[in-house]
Amino acid sequence: MFILSGSPSTTFFRPRVSSSSLSSSSSSSSSSSSLSSSSRLCLVSVRSSARKSSACPCLFYSLKVSAMAELVKDTESSLSPIQNAQRRETNHSRTFLNTTTEEELLSAIRKETEAGRLPSNVAWGMEELYQNYKNAILQSGNPKADEIVLSNMTAVLDRVFLDIEDPFVFSPYHKAMREPFDYYMFGQNYIRPLVDFRNSYVGNISVFKDIEEKLQQGHNIFLISNHQTEADPAVIALLLETTNSYLSENMTYIAGDRVVTDPLCKPFSMGRNLICVYSKKHMNDVPELTEMKRKANTRSLKEMALLLRGGSQIVWIAPSGGRDRPDPVTGEWYPAPFDASSLDNLRRLAEHSAAPGHIYPLALLCHNIMPPPLQVEKEIGEKRMISFHGTGLSVAPEITFSDISASCQNPEEVRAVYTSSTCLVDVDGSCHMLLDLYIILQRKILCNFAFVMCI
Repeated sequence: MFILSGSPSTTFFRPRVSSSSLSSSSSSSSSSSSLSSSSRLCLVSVRSSARKSSACPCLFYSLKVSAMAELVKDTESSLSPIQNAQRRETNHSRTFLNTTTEEELLSAIRKETEAGRLPSNVAWGMEELYQNYKNAILQSGNPKADEIVLSNMTAVLDRVFLDIEDPFVFSPYHKAMREPFDYYMFGQNYIRPLVDFRNSYVGNISVFKDIEEKLQQGHNIFLISNHQTEADPAVIALLLETTNSYLSENMTYIAGDRVVTDPLCKPFSMGRNLICVYSKKHMNDVPELTEMKRKANTRSLKEMALLLRGGSQIVWIAPSGGRDRPDPVTGEWYPAPFDASSLDNLRRLAEHSAAPGHIYPLALLCHNIMPPPLQVEKEIGEKRMISFHGTGLSVAPEITFSDISASCQNPEEVRAVYTSSTCLVDVDGSCHMLLDLYIILQRKILCNFAFVMCI
């Protein structure tokens, strides 16, 4: 077991783009910037006329779900992904980058709204996010809290505004964008000051090392995990960056459409390797779009199969199809149940890829940093509550389908047993369910917090 200790080094982030990289940007017309869509997730447009959610007045905006059917035309772009990114940076306004104080930053939001370049509902979300992030960083007690807030929120608002000006479209397989703007480090540096590293915990480091060794041998790794917040990828990467930095930077996440269509989420998603899919929880929100979503998921599944053929891939997936939520009666948090068909599809991918595949259960505890709404919401856009808190991460030894199927009589029984067995983990020589591993994380963090408070 490994317990994180000590405070992380303070890191500030201001968006910087290499001038040399931008100088090579093509001067092609804007029409050439459209991405190839032989495998494109649909683009959700943001309109200033978007209505507020009737379910919760706190939601900063709501996009008409029918906009999700707007697929990019099937045309090839004359620009490479990097060239297209360079073009976006070259044409981008420096409204937020030129601010130096909180007053100037918030004033810039209002000015862009009044000028009609920023939808008012997105502007409300920006201001709300700023205030919630500021409160969370101040809560941490960091002596440089004001500087961190201004620096990181300037970067966030700049990236959100860029996407309003020139919306980015995700492919079914999206590779993390590291240049000309490093979206990966942008996300890391934004979440880092929200993590109480002195009260965070990582379990079974030896298993993470085993995973890294298998990747180096060309094997594929699948992490079946619970899912808690929009910040999960950053939290996982931050907790592993000291001991397993390769895993931090090379993990691919199965991502639902909401994190690649929500304006406040998109910039953070652009810094991760993603396989983009439509969540089962929202598959039938609009019946006339169900078939389109299924076809899109089929394309994404094919993209992942192609990716796995090359080997050395580590894929994170939440078979529950969404984030964990607290029990409505007790308020306690537990991992959401896994979906059997999702696990079965994952097993088939692992077995039929050219490279050997291995499946590991992963438990994640970080809901306090950025908890989801209490109920699953159909509409895009949600109130972001943020806090400074400890986090936890642990992995269990590999589970194998062959060991389970040996004692079963028929395929259906195998599938049922396998689904339940994927929640089995081995911690310190004893068998526990994924729920038990999660509870162990809770106790470790609580005990470590009590210890820190006593010293």
